[in-house]
Amino acid sequence: MKLQPIGHVKSSLTDRSQAPKQGDEGAPDAWIVFAPEFARAMTELAAGQDVLVLTWLDQADRSVLAVHPRSDPARPETGVFSTRSPDRPNPIGLHRVRILAVDGVKVHVAHLEAIDGTPVVDVKPVLGTER
Repeated sequence: MKLQPIGHVKSSLTDRSQAPKQGDEGAPDAWIVFAPEFARAMTELAAGQDVLVLTWLDQADRSVLAVHPRSDPARPETGVFSTRSPDRPNPIGLHRVRILAVDGVKVHVAHLEAIDGTPVVDVKPVLGTER
């Protein structure tokens, strides 16, 4: 299996411990900066679209199999496949964002909770639902 980043996140979030757990919990707007060789793949992206951004959570602990949801020790420990914990065997982040602008190989998005430098592995359109 080969996975390669197509770009990275450019964000004001630089400390994992300060990042919100979800985008709608105070995440800042951010940029997705695509590698130039993927420019053709982004040509139909436009302001106003909702997309799913898949990231590789490179600071995650891949040995974690169970967590207290939302880091709350009062909640029972739960297997990571039933949570959105970034710590998991394959730390793929899934972020639904709205595109605010496209500028060359950069896409400005709203409310992305990924930290600066996070590798982006794919972008997909949201289908069949309205926000």
